[in-house]
Amino acid sequence: MSVIVLAAGGTGGHLFPAQALAGELARRGRDIVVMTDARFANYATQFPGARIATVPSSPFNAITAPFRIAAGIATAFFKLLKLKPDAVIGFGGYPSVPVMLAATLARLPTAIIEQNAVVGRANRLVMNKVKVVAAAFPIARFAPIDVSKIVLTGNPLRPEVEALWGAPYKVPEAGGPLRLLVFGGSQGARAMSEIVPAALTRLPYDMKLRLSVVQQCRAEDIEKVREIYRNVEIRADLQSFFSDLPKRMAETHLVIARSGAGTVAELMAIGRPSILVPLPGALDDNQTPNADILARANAGWRFAQSELTPDRLAQVLIAIFNDPIDLARRAAAAHALATPNAAGKLADVVESLARSAA
Repeated sequence: MSVIVLAAGGTGGHLFPAQALAGELARRGRDIVVMTDARFANYATQFPGARIATVPSSPFNAITAPFRIAAGIATAFFKLLKLKPDAVIGFGGYPSVPVMLAATLARLPTAIIEQNAVVGRANRLVMNKVKVVAAAFPIARFAPIDVSKIVLTGNPLRPEVEALWGAPYKVPEAGGPLRLLVFGGSQGARAMSEIVPAALTRLPYDMKLRLSVVQQCRAEDIEKVREIYRNVEIRADLQSFFSDLPKRMAETHLVIARSGAGTVAELMAIGRPSILVPLPGALDDNQTPNADILARANAGWRFAQSELTPDRLAQVLIAIFNDPIDLARRAAAAHALATPNAAGKLADVVESLARSAA
């Protein structure tokens, strides 16, 4: 059985697309090997049948980074020589760098997938060495020197998101519930726990009674946020982590979230309007161009965190909830931006790459 190696960082943003591609390639009869760091243990069960190989690596700003990365390149090089893969595919994140550099040294067929509109630092280190750059969105900044190697595939989606593709949007009814979903990344976000509850307390009383809030909070913020909502009679389901976030997204009328690549791709796939607040201080401000894709298409709204005070957010929410038809239009506009069968398109790229080197 032919082998494909997937190299990815140890977080969900990198591993979920890798999971989607792994599933598609496995269905096509490929043997999958995932090369990453020790953090992968949290996601190993989502790669059934795949073999796992860990390699040394390090965040780029660590004092020991050069030594760890050099060790990772050497380890990956010898593992790749033994595996003899048909192709090596990188998904970004610093653990992917040693593997992709080793793959280019071994002259293996290589490609990377860039999930953001701004090419990340790990992928920038290798993009001019690999054969193909698959892009989830049109690249806004830091494109490779040879732009002809860019192939727009969309962002591969985990199965639970694909199952909700284009889920019908239920327009808020007069006097009926207003469903709001709030999250800020896999570990929650302090800013969301401060700004959003304060804004919701400023809504008109009848609107507060209609609200049904699902919010991801940091564990240390949950009780404080719960008390705020209880005091103003807002129904809220607060958790530090939602294992069924795609299902919650499909059930909501409006999402308030950061604008990481995975979030934006899932909003498009399911088709939900959103208020996006790019993470301030993110490397190269990579979340703002992601949010702008939806904002420019009138599929959502983008606000810098510095300008989104509780008063401002309350005003925005009042206007949004008073125009349910516009919400439905934006839900449809979001879904219109989605790239269907991204995992299949990326798998086609991988198989073409493998055949060209055969």
